[in-house]
Amino acid sequence: MSGYFKTIGDLERATYGMGSDNLLKATGATSGIHAGHALATPGGDATLHNLIYGQKVWSMINREINALSILPKKPWKSSGWRIMSERAIGGAADTFGVSDLDDLGGTAENAALSGITNVKPVYKNLHVSPKTIAHTFEISEIAQLMAGLDDGLGDLIANYREEVGVSHAESMNKMILQDLTGVAGTGIDAHATKADNSLMSLYKIVATFAETDALGTLTSKNELYGTARHTSNTPYLESYVDANGGTERNLTVALLNTAIRNLMARGGEPKVILTGYDTIQTLGELLQAQERFMGRTEITPTHNGIKGVEGREMGFRVATYHDIPIIPVKDMPTGGAGVSDMLILDTDHLFLCTLKPTEYFEGGINADVFGHGKLGHRGLYRTVAETVCTYFRGQGKILDLQ
Repeated sequence: MSGYFKTIGDLERATYGMGSDNLLKATGATSGIHAGHALATPGGDATLHNLIYGQKVWSMINREINALSILPKKPWKSSGWRIMSERAIGGAADTFGVSDLDDLGGTAENAALSGITNVKPVYKNLHVSPKTIAHTFEISEIAQLMAGLDDGLGDLIANYREEVGVSHAESMNKMILQDLTGVAGTGIDAHATKADNSLMSLYKIVATFAETDALGTLTSKNELYGTARHTSNTPYLESYVDANGGTERNLTVALLNTAIRNLMARGGEPKVILTGYDTIQTLGELLQAQERFMGRTEITPTHNGIKGVEGREMGFRVATYHDIPIIPVKDMPTGGAGVSDMLILDTDHLFLCTLKPTEYFEGGINADVFGHGKLGHRGLYRTVAETVCTYFRGQGKILDLQ
């Protein structure tokens, strides 16, 4: 039936006009993405089209974005919120404490109201600013047209659109897993000039004053949502951290159980454990040696509040520990040695606050050639968001493992 698009390629051609040009391929070289578009020779990795190999590109790289995926996505409703730093009665510690039994409110019969102790909770203000994450790519007109001839990549814009989109998400996944150290030049402290432009790392959120204050070059090292962590005045910003001063120690059941128990005592409810494949394997071997076994559960993915259908087609099975799913993450830091760290997160209070969801923009010679200024096409991925935590003491991590 005319007037309908059967494939996404039909829609793209109707929208962008790609594929309507009649270009005859000729011998010789023309300017393209990286190098000349000469007739391809076997083994040439700079050539765009190839007379021998097929069009399908098989990825040889692990592109999973599990850390970013497990964070709930919430719309940006407010740039600030209050956090209770001290109870009306009982202090600011995890356990309820008073200096005198009379402070609990026992009152004599018909007592005067003026004799009743006035109480009030203590609140602090936190605020957050959105971060813009953007990636662009550019393709010449010749590169796009030549890729559709012979045995090339086909629709080059569509190929780049897909791959850059995956890299855009993978970059955000890497941002929220940036370590606090400069090990191998990958930590927050190693690239201080750009740290404040990135999504806030889970490692900075799930941290203590001692950790962030030890950072050397980062200007806003103790800054957390407009408030600076302090050695004693901000206990409500302190997460649970089990470290060993940089010296690796064996992963034990006691370490993990202690962390979970302490988080629960703080009022947290661990929803997920993020760690590397190596730590999951180590934990499995540890439990097997003790004749214990990790459970398995089915995770049903959700997107913007829409839950997938339970079952083999939509869900996936993961290991669990005390019914807490353990999610493998390829980019999980190790502290420079040993096995991967473990983040134990309460995602009821930890999420990606989104002002603008990921959007794709495209322009070029077929849309606004004079505005674009080049004989080619350009694409842009943009996301405006920030990692937000509303309860820090319920988040934890275990470091220095082997």
